[in-house]
Amino acid sequence: MVTENGIHLDLREHITSKTKKQPYVNRMFSIIAKRYDFITAFLSYGMDKGWKRRLVEMTELYGNEMVLDLACGTGDITFALRRQLNNGRAVGLDITQEMLVIAEEKRREADLQRIYFERSDIMQMPFANESFDRITGGYALRNVPDIPGALTEIYRVLKPGGKFLSLDFGKPKLGVYRWAYFQYLTVVGSLLGLALHGDADTYRYIPESLKLYPGQYEVENMMKKANFIDTGHIDFMGGIMAINWGRKPDE
Repeated sequence: MVTENGIHLDLREHITSKTKKQPYVNRMFSIIAKRYDFITAFLSYGMDKGWKRRLVEMTELYGNEMVLDLACGTGDITFALRRQLNNGRAVGLDITQEMLVIAEEKRREADLQRIYFERSDIMQMPFANESFDRITGGYALRNVPDIPGALTEIYRVLKPGGKFLSLDFGKPKLGVYRWAYFQYLTVVGSLLGLALHGDADTYRYIPESLKLYPGQYEVENMMKKANFIDTGHIDFMGGIMAINWGRKPDE
């Protein structure tokens, strides 16, 4: 159950508020951290690995870049990026300490160097201007309280000519398909929440947040407004998942 100081936090009330959403998301992810890898695989029937692999391929790394993975969670994308690097460095950023503890355990087990995990907020990142050649986000933009503000901050820490790529749930254009997809996430998410945490709202956050998320088409427009160029997106499974991308202009 998503609670704060013993008080149940209303899902809809919190995710519709720019001031209340972040604390709600932080608390929720701290609760589900130990089951996060299982849930992402279960809800996607294991297809999330392929989507993440495609995201990493699209970064087009040469091996010496500085890369940043936003909302890194337990580190899947961060580790995949690191394995594409020789002399470069991968940084995973997440606001949830419980997620980072698991990611760091994975790093120690793999004995990987030049990979670091940082606890911080996407909205106020502790990095200098123009620090990274590539920035990725796996299910990152949907969870921030202010997408335009997040894009401005991402643009700030991206080097000129650098690329930002975002993998997230999408919104299919076909209305019936979109309805069925939302129903699936609502029913299955509620049942999982009850079974694993005794609270249907725990995973019902996904479809509820998706209803408020602008989707891949509007995110592309937002990226253009944030001064990214060469923007675009690709859909998976008819648009239920998508990768958005854009590039910061060269100086």
